[in-house]
Amino acid sequence: MAKPKFLQCAVCGNQQPYEPFVPAICKKCESQWLEASYDFETFKRDILRGLPGRPTNMWRFQDVLPLSDPSALDLYPAGGTPLWLSQRFAPKLGHDRVYFKDERYGPTSSFKDRQAAVAVAAMNEGGVREAVIASTGNAAVAFAAACARGGIKLWVFMTSLVPQEKLREAALFGAEVIRVSGNYDQTKQIASQFAQRKHLLLDRGASSIPSRESMKTIAYEIVEQLGWRAPDWYIQAVSGGMGPIGVYQGFKELFDMGLIHRIPKIAVIQAEGCSPMIQAFKAGKDTADAVVPDTRIIILSTGDPGKSYTYLWNIIQKYGGTMESVTDAEAFDAMRSLAKSEGMAVEPATSVAFAGLEKLLRNGTISKEETVVVNCTGHTFPVEKHVLGDQWAVDVHLSKDQSPAPQEGLQAALENLDEKVTTVLLVDDNADDALLIRRLLEGKKSYRVHHAKDGWEGLAMARQHLPDLIVSDLTMPGIDGFGFVEELKLDPRTKDIPIVIVSAKDITLEERNRLNGRIEALYQKGSLPTRKFVDKVINVIEDKNGA
Repeated sequence: MAKPKFLQCAVCGNQQPYEPFVPAICKKCESQWLEASYDFETFKRDILRGLPGRPTNMWRFQDVLPLSDPSALDLYPAGGTPLWLSQRFAPKLGHDRVYFKDERYGPTSSFKDRQAAVAVAAMNEGGVREAVIASTGNAAVAFAAACARGGIKLWVFMTSLVPQEKLREAALFGAEVIRVSGNYDQTKQIASQFAQRKHLLLDRGASSIPSRESMKTIAYEIVEQLGWRAPDWYIQAVSGGMGPIGVYQGFKELFDMGLIHRIPKIAVIQAEGCSPMIQAFKAGKDTADAVVPDTRIIILSTGDPGKSYTYLWNIIQKYGGTMESVTDAEAFDAMRSLAKSEGMAVEPATSVAFAGLEKLLRNGTISKEETVVVNCTGHTFPVEKHVLGDQWAVDVHLSKDQSPAPQEGLQAALENLDEKVTTVLLVDDNADDALLIRRLLEGKKSYRVHHAKDGWEGLAMARQHLPDLIVSDLTMPGIDGFGFVEELKLDPRTKDIPIVIVSAKDITLEERNRLNGRIEALYQKGSLPTRKFVDKVINVIEDKNGA
């Protein structure tokens, strides 16, 4: 068992119970920085014994992750990434003790795989079947993959400025992608309001205990890979700041257990065009003012870091470290240099950290005698667009640039989004009938319509998309409408989806009784003009959404 014994406020010391999926806020002083406490004495003994029988990935350290019974779950295999000693990149700068923590070796090639692994495990343990996340890219892809394996429907909100490859990759894993033409902070706001309207779980990033705790496994791995020694410096490029906050927590736990002799200095690096943390740090302020992002490195475009900055500020004041920014051009130069010197292809967000390393080595902030670990946060690959079709994303328009949109614009966008994300699944082996109904539906509303050619394909699509309504033919090859309905009602994921049945043959009283109470309506083909039938389908959807 690894469920936290309690949460302790890092500000006032108050202790309170851990409640899964409840924002981690101190009930005494309202601080957002609560630390989870585990059975560290037992865990330390296991570490000193060499962690026998443990996996080589992040679940090696499951004793200090917020799950009640990890052994009972199908755990997503993230973490366990290599630590490389730089062979040419750092030595060319006169430093031979720089290591790269290569997070490209995760399931979706990003350090966000750790966050997704723990968050989705917690969702499965808590019976959550549908969730929402806002992301600048990597977290969306990681969550989409982990949710696909966990059987959880995921709504992904990303700014339309995120590279299309990342948007497509999230869609490829089956996530419902909402593309917002505004900045990331607006995207987070509309995702939050969408989750509230739909009564869905929203991943809250740094204020989510499972998400934040996941990152500390990076520190545990680094220390073990260095022979149970801590580096002098840990460097990471950040957007919102959750990564180094979580990694610091891992170093702190190891220090408190007496397994390392120091907590490393942390260097936080941001893109100059979106560097609210660096601006505040250099001004000597413990709070950061929001900025309007102006960088081509969209993954690092969180304009308002909120209280994450204040927490990082306090860590650096206590244990040492710095914050620095680099230009987009410096980041792209570092990307090319890293590829040519180490054979490592990284994304621009990762290269920001390496450009920061170059700057800190050249200006003497980091000395030649110090051991440094740089988080190589990720490398993504293009997604084949032709396998996704033409309905892989929903667009929400807020603003033409990254400037804030008025509140009334957000409200109008949410109301429009309610219609755009309504999904109808047509299950009919007659392609012409299905096409006619689809065109009439799409002509009246901005619904997304999927078509399955038989009952078995319909079941698979229903479980993947969890549509708002299913319209099914009664007589189909393979599994008929009766069996199709029964299978849907037996599955907890699909049992509450309303179903409209259409039959080309006369329905007997016995057959009507089989369907009674299990479907919303039963129609015979030809009994209504197709347009009127579509109107009735729309009425069923609107009645459901208004309930």
